Amino acid sequence: MEEYLKKYEQWCNNPIFDDETKRELKEIKENDNEIKERFYKDLEFGTGGLRGIIGAGTNRMNKYTVRNATQGLANYIKKQGGQEKGVAIAYDSRNMSPEFSDEAALCLNANGIKTYRFESLRPTPELSFTIRELGCIAGIVITASHNPPEYNGYKAYWQDGGQVTAPRDKEIIDEVRAITDFSQAKTMDKNEAIEKRLYNTIGKEIDDRYMEELHKLSLNKDIIKEVEKDIKIVYTPLHGTGNLPVQRILKELGFTNVYVVPEQEKPNGNFPTVSYPNPEDPKAFELALKLAKEIDADIVLATDPDADRLGVYAKDVKTGDYKSFTGNMSAILIAEYRLSQLKQRNMIPKNGAIVTTVVSTNMTKAVAKEYDISCIETLTGFKFIGEQIKKFEEENSYQYLFGFEESYGCLVGTHARDKDGIVAVMSLCEAAAYYKKQGLTLWDQMINIYEKYGYYIEGGHSITLKGIDGSEKIKQIMENIRQNPPKQIGKYKVIEFRDYEIGVTKNLITNEEGKTTLPKSNVLYFDLENDAWCCARPSGTEPKIKFYMGVKEKSMEEAQKELGTLKEELLKIVQ
Repeated sequence: MEEYLKKYEQWCNNPIFDDETKRELKEIKENDNEIKERFYKDLEFGTGGLRGIIGAGTNRMNKYTVRNATQGLANYIKKQGGQEKGVAIAYDSRNMSPEFSDEAALCLNANGIKTYRFESLRPTPELSFTIRELGCIAGIVITASHNPPEYNGYKAYWQDGGQVTAPRDKEIIDEVRAITDFSQAKTMDKNEAIEKRLYNTIGKEIDDRYMEELHKLSLNKDIIKEVEKDIKIVYTPLHGTGNLPVQRILKELGFTNVYVVPEQEKPNGNFPTVSYPNPEDPKAFELALKLAKEIDADIVLATDPDADRLGVYAKDVKTGDYKSFTGNMSAILIAEYRLSQLKQRNMIPKNGAIVTTVVSTNMTKAVAKEYDISCIETLTGFKFIGEQIKKFEEENSYQYLFGFEESYGCLVGTHARDKDGIVAVMSLCEAAAYYKKQGLTLWDQMINIYEKYGYYIEGGHSITLKGIDGSEKIKQIMENIRQNPPKQIGKYKVIEFRDYEIGVTKNLITNEEGKTTLPKSNVLYFDLENDAWCCARPSGTEPKIKFYMGVKEKSMEEAQKELGTLKEELLKIVQ
């Protein structure tokens, strides 16, 4: 009998698994392909935690895979002597998020570890804040971010408030992998855990402290009061966690014309109005843009289900159209606004730094140069930006001013150590008020920024390859590029090729080799002439291979044309 069938039979018969799980599995007993997909491997606990389709099976998100992951984390916490500090737990609006967060809490409690679980759904950035606020050893958030509705996930954080990074991530993974039997994962009765003060519920007090920190980051409250009646904001939480904190911070700052998309205001794990609750996807904005046109809004904002990422549209008064902002654009807009305000007040520190990722816009370097601050690059993933904040503080080297990644995530301030869609909404609305006073929309200001630094335009392309065969195909594509790096992509000569997996850089003009300064990661980067670039990497959370690219030209039209050509030429090489 195949191994996956043995595992299936075990789940169907072992008394560890409840009747509901067994019923679900018996319904697929004639479907060999479905059984194989659910049991051909264990759902992998990677550096980003767990993420998978909800359902019964070893390769699915369910209470047993959540318990196993938590038992591994508990064993690690005990080895670090951190059980008294406790673990903060938050969850989003996805199906099974409340149940999975409870399972995680009770597993930790059964191991003698205190938990502080939010009474109801909260944004991921608030969880990051809470860990440091309560002095916890770790944190867990149950979310699958912007994945389709059938997914859920589990992200682990450490005591600095950031997602777990090397070498701790590998150490925790080893502990999770050491749990080879579902009977090894402990749990306990909830009432008993509450009586023993192991299971603690948190809520309003933390919310208030989080809001206090956001208020400290506002630069122009007086200007908001001057123009708030003239600014109209449309916002959608896309059925997620952002609704209450976004409405609260905007109201407290003085914005009165905030219109929440009614069909998407309430949390709903089925995401009934969107196929894909992702603020990068234009389809997610359909209802928000409809409302914006009805009320003649200035800006349109959407946060993803766990409210760590923000999508933006702003009105172009010349055409009446609403223009979409990429993650790079909205981040640069916030950075330019904040840095220019700090410069006016002579508040830019000599050791100031902006932190970004290798696949984000090259405009960041131009902005850093303009304000005489350092630009620090990290690997893809906001956890590496959070890691830099910690490093700056420990080494007293740089002062963090702003950080972002191209995938619609940024962080103003250091109250959190992960991207924060709530503070991004606050910052963009404040910027909109500031520029409104000067007779400018956010789109006008974006064009001003392009005219100042050059038209840096970026794009991306993903190829989805699901299942066992898909995973192999992704490996093959990456290996082909690695073994045969092109010397020219379209009209652009390749100046330098960087393979972050083996930590080597090669100048293709001089043939000189060097070393990358970042940790090893399966990322291939091409530095092209004329400030153009492209990059390939497999997704860490989805069955995709991702391609990123960017160009710099003298006009929007020219940049978009060249970007399109670069994408075509790159895909010719990889397909």
